[in-house]
Amino acid sequence: MTGRPFTLIAAIVFALIALVHAYRIMTEFQVVIGTHVIAQGVSWVALVITGALSIGLFREALR
Repeated sequence: MTGRPFTLIAAIVFALIALVHAYRIMTEFQVVIGTHVIAQGVSWVALVITGALSIGLFREALR
């Protein structure tokens, strides 16, 4: 580790969130909040955002 443990922890957290969204997309798991069904497109957007954040943070942590 190069002195950026919190950055590495944040990268791992974002990677786990991205994996959860990928799992939801692959299994077509339905999320319902109250009476609203959350569309699969939300997970696609979240997967891209959390994946990009995770990659960027991993690069920063491992410099």
